[in-house]
Amino acid sequence: MKAIINGRLLLPNMEGDFRIMDDMAVLYEDRIERIIDMDEVEAEAGIDEVHDAHGLFVSPGFINVHVHGACGWDVMDEAPEALPAIGRYLARTGVASWLATTMTAGEEAVREAFERAKCAMRMTPEGARILGVHMEGPFISKAYKGAQAEERIVRADYGWIEPFEDVVRIVTLAPEELDGKYAFIDRCREAGILVSIGHSSADYKTALEVIEKHDVTHITHCFNAMSGLHQRSPGVVGAALDTKVNCEIIADNIHVDPAAQRILYHAKDGRNIVLVTDSMRAAGMGSGSFELGGQKVTVKGARAELADGTLAGSVLAMNEAVRNFARTTRAPLERVIEMVTRTPAEELGIYAETGSLEEEKRADLTIFDEDLNIAATIVGGHLAYIAAPDALDGAWKDEG
Repeated sequence: MKAIINGRLLLPNMEGDFRIMDDMAVLYEDRIERIIDMDEVEAEAGIDEVHDAHGLFVSPGFINVHVHGACGWDVMDEAPEALPAIGRYLARTGVASWLATTMTAGEEAVREAFERAKCAMRMTPEGARILGVHMEGPFISKAYKGAQAEERIVRADYGWIEPFEDVVRIVTLAPEELDGKYAFIDRCREAGILVSIGHSSADYKTALEVIEKHDVTHITHCFNAMSGLHQRSPGVVGAALDTKVNCEIIADNIHVDPAAQRILYHAKDGRNIVLVTDSMRAAGMGSGSFELGGQKVTVKGARAELADGTLAGSVLAMNEAVRNFARTTRAPLERVIEMVTRTPAEELGIYAETGSLEEEKRADLTIFDEDLNIAATIVGGHLAYIAAPDALDGAWKDEG
């Protein structure tokens, strides 16, 4: 059994809300065995590895539900090394599990991406674990296509998904394109697939209808690529702020102004917010020219855009998203950490397995300092990333 001692643990209280507990230890193998006070460690039998966190924060492993790519690779790439490489990169950013997010493309290309993700889900992860797929497009609006390929946008067809109901976890769509017939949404929900409003020109009434009557629980990158908030036409953004639907937010301070991030935080009372990166293959690669969905993307610093200036995903890392959102909103760290752990886990229906530090849950752990620099990421009890050999005291037997 392994132990991490002297950590500042983010633990759920009786209501499930996270709070920071000092001088605690986590005992784990592939799952969390026990969480104990430091003064109990010496009496605990069976510990054969001890790692001193020296006051670093220890949280559940981060979950990123919207990732297109990183480190030169994209989820749509056919190369077998693409998904493992992305997973290794994500572990460096504190992510222990993620959804491989597809682009608007032809049915064959999308299905092939589903199949690769399905295979990866069966394998022991080299970095962050793939939980499944977020299908972003092609069932979206041409009016709000963003960086998606317009010529590949089509009407919703459940036949694309049916053979992969065990792989697809989220489907982003434009509900107004369904012409008031929501059988597609209902069928997704019956299969346990979350439906998200995104790349949509829906008016407030339509968005509210599918949220309240058809169990749509998610908004894809809130504020971006959707009808905005106007006093006489509240749009998708109005429905997002006016309900308890879970809202993704790309907190790079480019996609969404800091003031809008604060408005979202206060409107949602700090709840029902899911931080995502929407990262593309340029993430972790620096400035230069890249490709996204067959289109050229230019990256300058933290900004990625198409030739016409349209934002094209991001190069944001998840630890940066947490840092930015916490600083922008002045929200308590424990509340922001819930946005990358508890909230997505609960919505995906996997909170019994991961998303909090509790006994018998999977040993997915992220260790970081006050500036959200990642010291180590542990996935299923195995070291997936460590910043430096001395980042935590104690030699690791499994180098991930």
